[in-house]
Amino acid sequence: MNPAFELRHLRYFVAVAEELHFGRAATRLHISQPPLSMQIRALEEALGVQLLIRNQRHVALTKAGEVFLDEARHIVARVNAAAEAARRADRGQMGTLAIGFVSHADYGLLPPLLREFRARAPSVRLTLKESTTDRQIDDLVDGRLDVGFVLTPIEDPRLVSRPIYREPLLAALPEHHPLAQREGPVQLAALADAPFILFPRPLGPGLYDEIVSCCRRVGFSPRVEQEAVQMQTIVSLVSAEIGVALIPASLEHMGRTGVVYKALGDTASSCELALAWRRDDRLATLQLFLETADRVAGALAP
Repeated sequence: MNPAFELRHLRYFVAVAEELHFGRAATRLHISQPPLSMQIRALEEALGVQLLIRNQRHVALTKAGEVFLDEARHIVARVNAAAEAARRADRGQMGTLAIGFVSHADYGLLPPLLREFRARAPSVRLTLKESTTDRQIDDLVDGRLDVGFVLTPIEDPRLVSRPIYREPLLAALPEHHPLAQREGPVQLAALADAPFILFPRPLGPGLYDEIVSCCRRVGFSPRVEQEAVQMQTIVSLVSAEIGVALIPASLEHMGRTGVVYKALGDTASSCELALAWRRDDRLATLQLFLETADRVAGALAP
């Protein structure tokens, strides 16, 4: 492009061509009229064609000016769109984000968070992967995930994690269990002889240890009848009367038939959900997601 022919010349020409009046165009551009006239002459000289017919009373487009106006509008619009896209990317509102989550997050924090993030960044393409905490750690380190909803603790030095949401544990009982028919909370000690359904400890040692400690605080160690990887499967096995379980309160929203959820009356215990991401990740989209997660979790906190 000729050095005398710059983007500002196109903006000036479009304004004059649309207003067909140098004074109104100058006001619109927030410049004075003489420099505007000079810039239009410089543009015509750079192109080697006359774009405007002007006299003291009249401004009109030449045929070349009409053709050039269409192209100039297109160029200015594309530049404006590119500038806005760059600003949105800088704010984390464009791009992609790969999110992992443990199963019970899908019944509590995750749905309202995704709705809020979609509202703030509709152009970000999200990919979601349900996974266990240990697998998410591997995927985060290897770059297959950008952020994960995991169970604490996370001790990998390559990752940063912070608690985002805490919820109580409930007892999940088969609907025909004698304690399921009683009003009010259940005493965990009354389940000392019941078979328990738990997930393998390596998949979430923090929550596993919390459940076992909860039982030990009231005088017994749980007898594990069956292990299952996903929380939904654990609840399904409770429905099948395989045993009882302690689960995060958000899973009550599943509404599984054949299961009764009870608060614990003789001990208090909770499940802590955390967000984890790579320590060196400065992705703007990730920062916006973390900020949105804090806001949504704060609104949901009891």
